[in-house]
Amino acid sequence: MKISNETKVGVLVAVAIALMILGLNFLKGKKLFSNATTFYGLYQNIQGLQNSNPVLINGMQVGTVYKISPAKDMKTITVEMNITKDITIPSNSVAFIKSNPLGTSSVEITLGNASTFLKNKDTIPTVAHAGLFSEVLTKVDPLLLDVRKAITTIDTLTGNVNSVLDPSAKNNIASMLHNLNKISEALLTTTASLNVLMNHQNGALAQTLKNANSITGNLAANNEKISNITSNLEKTTDKFAQLDIQKTYQTLDSAINHFKVALNQFNNPNGTFGKLMNDPTLYQNLASTGNKLNLLLDDIRLHPKRYINVSVFGKKQKNEPLLIPLPDTLNSPYYIEKATSGN
Repeated sequence: MKISNETKVGVLVAVAIALMILGLNFLKGKKLFSNATTFYGLYQNIQGLQNSNPVLINGMQVGTVYKISPAKDMKTITVEMNITKDITIPSNSVAFIKSNPLGTSSVEITLGNASTFLKNKDTIPTVAHAGLFSEVLTKVDPLLLDVRKAITTIDTLTGNVNSVLDPSAKNNIASMLHNLNKISEALLTTTASLNVLMNHQNGALAQTLKNANSITGNLAANNEKISNITSNLEKTTDKFAQLDIQKTYQTLDSAINHFKVALNQFNNPNGTFGKLMNDPTLYQNLASTGNKLNLLLDDIRLHPKRYINVSVFGKKQKNEPLLIPLPDTLNSPYYIEKATSGN
């Protein structure tokens, strides 16, 4: 049986059409000769997701986006996903759309821990999850707005300052800043000097600390003695506290008053002590008595027999009484003073 050319052409066209359909389905991510599990996800924003974009679990591609169907009011968008891997997905798993800075989006499924699993053509729970680039832009945009406002404010403030300050004020500010720089340099120099001084004094400081430690050790070693001294001081203080201070003070005050009375009597010219101290007549009488006593003593030395006669048959001395003291008596301070004064 001879096949006509028309039949051959028709078969070729049919095969070409079938191959084209298969190729289109393959490009859409649908496995042609395997059973794929279909899930649906409902989103409000698919962030540029397209057909044939990957479906990932833990970073591994397990399927592709097969079809995207928006609602008439565009409030929800249905994403149909074909899972080609032979896996089970818990019913509390969550699917979210993830975009990257290059603009290629994907669907990521975070597996849950439920004991039940999704079946073919079930709807998987979804959450809105912004991509990394979107998150960065969301956080950076307010910051950029604040920076723009700050720059505008600084420009305005700078303009106001320039309009208010005259050249002399600007020169004063420049001079003040120059002085501040000098002060900063001086502080740096002083700090360096202090560091050098501290380095030189490290030995002395260490010795001082060593002495302080030695003193502390001695105090600790003599703690018992110090405690005894403190105890004795407390006992002495208690004894002083038990004394009748008021009575002692009164006795002392009375003694002082009596002493004052005695002094007053001693200084009174009409009293015995006053006359003895202030009356020259009493002094002269005492001096005359002393002179006569000296004459008597000298006479006794020269003529003892005149006063004491121990001889039974002796002859009585007829010497005249002594009228002036002997030379050794004349050399006494009393007669030297009398001779000097001419009395």
